Amino acid sequence: MKIFLDSAITTDIEDRLQTGIIDGVTTNPTLIRKSNEDPDVVYGELNKMRVKDLSIEVKGDTEQELSANGIMYSRRFKEMATIKLPCTVEGIKACKKLSTLRIRTNMTLVFSVSQAILCSAAGATYVSPFVGRLDQIGEDGVGLIQDIAKVFCMNKSKTQILAASIRSPKQAEDSYKAGAHICTLPVTVFDQMFRHKLTDDGLKQFAVDFGINL
Repeated sequence: MKIFLDSAITTDIEDRLQTGIIDGVTTNPTLIRKSNEDPDVVYGELNKMRVKDLSIEVKGDTEQELSANGIMYSRRFKEMATIKLPCTVEGIKACKKLSTLRIRTNMTLVFSVSQAILCSAAGATYVSPFVGRLDQIGEDGVGLIQDIAKVFCMNKSKTQILAASIRSPKQAEDSYKAGAHICTLPVTVFDQMFRHKLTDDGLKQFAVDFGINL
């Protein structure tokens, strides 16, 4: 079980890395735009922070473009780079090519078991089902995680399930219970996972017992 952060705000990421429990970071064009930074600046900063695993979404409409950009980022950032590709025909082709080159891949925008099967067949390192986005349209995001996990287990797939679009601690909990190997969490959700009213109440009582004024 691993925890990734879903963010491109380098100061937020650096602060949470201090916990020692963050295994990786995922980014996408929307998060990069919100950071008001050039993508390569963000990736460079995260490299300096020694992020273990960074999903870098690459541009391209064809397999050739996607693969070329993936190879470029893999050479530039080496062990840190996981190449993020869309679950399309061209994305699957690029995944297959990069996988043969032993470059890690993260297949994104996955919304069905069928798509996850294709990604696994192409040798994807990670497949990213969007839990919150499915729930938003009335479908069962956690149920999809469970179904993918069942198929992967039955067929001994090496592809890991990276649950994305997580919008609450409960969605993260349920995704792990359903079989996700990794959840990528917005900083707000990660921070919320530390909190519980009874923990706060217990600390207040301990402070009283210690004779500390809060």
